[in-house]
Amino acid sequence: MCGIFACYNHPDVQKFKPTALRMAKAVRHRGPDWSGNFIADKTILAHERLCIVGVDSGAQPLVNDDSSLALAVNGEIYNHRLIRKNLKNQYNFKTHSDCEVVIPLYMEHGLDAPKHLDGMFSWVLYDRKQDRVVAARDPIGITSFYIGWSSETPGAIYFASELKSLHPVCDKIEAFPPGHVFDSKTNSMTRYFEPKWWDPANVPSTPVDYKVIRHTLERSVRKRLMAEVPYGVLLSGGLDSSLVASIAQRETLRMQEAAKEAIMNQTGSSDLVGIDDSNELSTVTTFQQLHSFSIGLPGAPDTEAALEVARFLGTKHHAFTFTVEDGINALSDVIYHLETYDVTTIRASTPMYLLSRKIKAMGVKMVLSGEGSDEIFGGYLYFHAAPNKEEFHRETVRRVKNLHLADCLRANKSTSAWGLEARVPFLDKDFLADAMSIDPQEKMITKDRIEKYILRKAFDTADEPDVKPYLPEKILWRQKEQFSDGVGYSWIDGLKDQAELHVTDEMMKNPKPEWGNDVPDTKEAYWYRTMFDEHFPPYCASTVERWVPTWSKQTDPSGRAISTHNAKYDDAE
Repeated sequence: MCGIFACYNHPDVQKFKPTALRMAKAVRHRGPDWSGNFIADKTILAHERLCIVGVDSGAQPLVNDDSSLALAVNGEIYNHRLIRKNLKNQYNFKTHSDCEVVIPLYMEHGLDAPKHLDGMFSWVLYDRKQDRVVAARDPIGITSFYIGWSSETPGAIYFASELKSLHPVCDKIEAFPPGHVFDSKTNSMTRYFEPKWWDPANVPSTPVDYKVIRHTLERSVRKRLMAEVPYGVLLSGGLDSSLVASIAQRETLRMQEAAKEAIMNQTGSSDLVGIDDSNELSTVTTFQQLHSFSIGLPGAPDTEAALEVARFLGTKHHAFTFTVEDGINALSDVIYHLETYDVTTIRASTPMYLLSRKIKAMGVKMVLSGEGSDEIFGGYLYFHAAPNKEEFHRETVRRVKNLHLADCLRANKSTSAWGLEARVPFLDKDFLADAMSIDPQEKMITKDRIEKYILRKAFDTADEPDVKPYLPEKILWRQKEQFSDGVGYSWIDGLKDQAELHVTDEMMKNPKPEWGNDVPDTKEAYWYRTMFDEHFPPYCASTVERWVPTWSKQTDPSGRAISTHNAKYDDAE
């Protein structure tokens, strides 16, 4: 990940420059490798870079030959090589950066440029000739992005990767909506991402094709191995991260063999090492052993499962532990980086935040992660209570649309806090198009079908003797364990106990007036909200969404609070 800050139409941009650089510095944790800025007329773009692709030449902001276009990007464009190849007009590229293709795309397609990008991104482009700013965010909101305004500078518009870069200079801030493009010329936000599944009323009827699911996810993982730096996989031992790890390991081994063959043949052909323009893939240029990472309290359910998967796959596994005290000590910092007070997000993010620090200390800069699968396939245990396929589908659409406020926010900000980039194969546009077009009846949880049955079945090779198994059978068919539970059940219990010490019954009866109707309903939630308030002014709360259960009256978001979880584990004992 990188960090960006930009301001368009500032009345005195030269005077504002020191402030702008200070605002960019607030997100330097996202991009510790280099800093840059661009100023023209009333606009400034500032960028904090994390080098993953085009390491030697990708400093930003990027500009065209006559400096009439300037660009600051946070993200990865997986189809950048194909875009370069298929541009209608010749463009003088100055770097090997995957992000530079945004400039010629804008020159050829204008506001439609984001439609041609395959990746995760948020960017601000300044068109000097038109005195125009165009900003866009990826379809699902994998990269964090905000837009703001200040009553002290009416007419100016601010953009940043995180809230902490905006609230010192803005008094109105909104989350930049995923799949949208902003145009200062019309001062409007337009949705460019318009898949068939977007309208939850359009319930799909396509039968499941297990081979399509498998091949599309494999392709998604493959393209996300585009890197020039050491990478790894987050491996909780659950289905989603284990599948991603399995595919990544297969691809890594394939590329290692291809590299050996290229050396033996002395061909030097890039086609032998996984770079393939014909199918839009651009994979790694280094051939390392795949590293996998897990974290948990001592004896955590996920740690044991992750070790089993790592042994099965042959990854170089690193199983880290933390204590409840470690997590509690980090909470204020976690909330500062997350910029949320949602209980579910904070519970799950704290171990991920601690793990990311360990990973970065080992020199790894990019990891693959399994976010998005539960939203797409209805994997959370409360989906057991879905009354019919229409409601089931409507809830999956809602959850995918809100990922930028929940799991994507967690994955992006927990890792970016330490200059680590997380990539999420399940949220690939092509995979989403296929998975969200399946008849939701196929996804429904029944007596004969565990949650995410069709995903498990797609990678079940029991009837394919010529195909090496992707995972051990007990992992492939392991019941969903929410991450904040899987790291160790005493983690959540410890948080609740600590909240009791910080929040009294009297405090619960007298919430802060500025909270309005957004009143915490538990002491743990109250505690997190007070920590959020220590870092951010009240108006920043409008960017936060708290988890609300569907088809359930539970108030605790833990998977253990759902009767289905207890019933399953009682049966197993």
